[in-house]
Amino acid sequence: MNTDDIKRAENVVCSKPRLLNDNNMHYCPGCSHGVVHRLVAEVIEEMEAEHIAIGIAPVGCAVFAYNYIDIDWIEAAHGRAPAVATAAKRLNPDRLVFTYQGDGDLAAIGTAETIHAANRGENIAIIFINNAIYGMTGGQMAPTTLEGMKTSTTPYGRRADLNGHPLRITELLAQLPGTCYVTRQSVHTPATVRKAKAAIRRAFENSMNGRGTSVVEIVSTCNSGWKMSPDKANRWMVDNMFPFYPPGDLKTTDQEK
Repeated sequence: MNTDDIKRAENVVCSKPRLLNDNNMHYCPGCSHGVVHRLVAEVIEEMEAEHIAIGIAPVGCAVFAYNYIDIDWIEAAHGRAPAVATAAKRLNPDRLVFTYQGDGDLAAIGTAETIHAANRGENIAIIFINNAIYGMTGGQMAPTTLEGMKTSTTPYGRRADLNGHPLRITELLAQLPGTCYVTRQSVHTPATVRKAKAAIRRAFENSMNGRGTSVVEIVSTCNSGWKMSPDKANRWMVDNMFPFYPPGDLKTTDQEK
């Protein structure tokens, strides 16, 4: 390394994680998935766990997660990621096993798998991307869609009397005895990105230390589905999503100590 190279290295503030592949991501501009993918790659790299990590990919916008992070992946059927993760972790208890799921995969078709895996206290981490809409399939109402929120299947806004109430699945999971750490974060500012990364690291360490199920919800935007610019979507999320899905820790336990 010559002098110029050394100077450039000393001035590096941020660089691409080694575990992120060079494949172009298919996510829409402004999507939160790319940020969270980077955080997952950074945490695994910093834990030196790339050779023992097993990610369970969902069906939804993140169905191709295995194309972007260079670890072992298993593609699960729609909603079954926690069940697949249960098998992977029980058969390989020394592995870091996590699921990466959206609100439709985790809180609609996968509700039973999610609740029962967490209730059993499986030693897995669940990363839950909540953008309150079905982004991949056309912008339909999701379990987490807010009341009054317009989607392709609720063009006049979600109505509780017709469509049911938004599902606070993370609060539900926090009540189960098998969960050791449940938190809600976001990635719309540098400060929140740092907090989300710390939460993911904590969840992964819990998985490795056999403390039970950890859940990291990331309240996210879907500017394409919401029909907004990325900047406006971030502001709409803060003004509308955060009052109903407030960021912060919902549960920590003595098992983490």
